[in-house]
Amino acid sequence: MTATTLAPRDVVAPSRTDVRPAPSRIPFRRVLNVELRKMFDTRSGFWLMASIVIASVIATALTIILGDREDLTFDSFAAAVGSPMSILLPIIGVLAVTSEWSQRTALTTFTLVPHRRTVLGAKLLNTLVIGAISMLVALGVGALGNLVTSAINGTDPVWDIAFSTFAQIVLANELGMLLGFALGLLFRNSPAAIVGYFVVNLVLPGLSGALGAAQEWWADNAGWFDLNQTRFLLFDTTLTGQEWAQLGLTSLLWIALPLAIGLRLVLRSEVK
Repeated sequence: MTATTLAPRDVVAPSRTDVRPAPSRIPFRRVLNVELRKMFDTRSGFWLMASIVIASVIATALTIILGDREDLTFDSFAAAVGSPMSILLPIIGVLAVTSEWSQRTALTTFTLVPHRRTVLGAKLLNTLVIGAISMLVALGVGALGNLVTSAINGTDPVWDIAFSTFAQIVLANELGMLLGFALGLLFRNSPAAIVGYFVVNLVLPGLSGALGAAQEWWADNAGWFDLNQTRFLLFDTTLTGQEWAQLGLTSLLWIALPLAIGLRLVLRSEVK
């Protein structure tokens, strides 16, 4: 009986590799559109945006009804409309960030878009654009009120706001929105960030005024440390060179620094 030896077959490596290609990065424009839609999709977000128009209309109507119609000008309506804007717009900046954590969508967002800087950049850009458009809408409502008043009085409307003045008003509100955005990054909690903004915007100016009344040095140099003292000047007057420098320094201390710290916290923290 003889045994037959079979030669082993040559093993041939497969020529085709089943390697899945890496997915392309999500375009920034798509992230921008999604984040903008998220700001309007919720019921609270929709009514917050709608409140900008509603508040502008109410402020304009009250100015016509309660104001001295003979003395009303475009500046009167701009001042009336600007007051609610200075409160509503920073809240939009806060909620643009904190809504991810309050609605528990941060894990989903940063899983679909792992690049957190892209998401935060889209949120920040949308916030600033909404602030500028809101001011244009408010200006339009104020202009309509000015025309209605002139028609009632039978006089020509007075347009006494220069473009530079309006640009300063927009800048003041954008700084407020940036402050709200920075506090949103720091706290990542809507109530805490909103309370923090009102403390900075309403409580600290009173404390600064009381300190200035007691300390002459602080009264002379508060503009270099108090953001509100220089930011509020944007609503009323043309700033001097020194006042612009004070605005720049206080913006770095109160806006840029918290924004950088909050950004670092969001980028390094674990999202649950």
